[in-house]
Amino acid sequence: MRVAVITSSDSGYAGEREDLSGPRVQEIAKSFGAQIVYTNLLPDTREVLEEELRKICDEHLADLILTTGGTGFSIRDCMPEATLSVSERVVPGIPEAMRAYSMQFTKRAMLSRAAAGIRKQTLIVNLPGSPKAVEECLEFIFPELEHGVEILTGKAKNCARS
Repeated sequence: MRVAVITSSDSGYAGEREDLSGPRVQEIAKSFGAQIVYTNLLPDTREVLEEELRKICDEHLADLILTTGGTGFSIRDCMPEATLSVSERVVPGIPEAMRAYSMQFTKRAMLSRAAAGIRKQTLIVNLPGSPKAVEECLEFIFPELEHGVEILTGKAKNCARS
């Protein structure tokens, strides 16, 4: 599976803060056998994020885009809006599952505004911005993401369990 990782962070983009979450997303995805084909660190600017997501999907650069950051309550956090704006189909179960799982560790998980959607044959999933939350969420959902992407790309034909 080809994976793109996008970090949304004004301070990271400005060089004022090291991006720890993006590299952690890459490590975890690789541990599941994914191929990291693209990474970028962008500011919390909706138009810039939308353009980047569209480019990756429309040029079929990746099967899965994992984003980190921009899902909180900060006035500049806009990754869910960018994701939903470019998505052709919404996938609410993924962020719902992440929030439910994360509630075991912190009640603040309910404050996540993460979203997920599909554009063409690419799945976009918003992850939290902290490395610890990225690890918890991504390790929990990745096996199911693999199956979903196989269905989306035509490599598997059925989601039904026997």
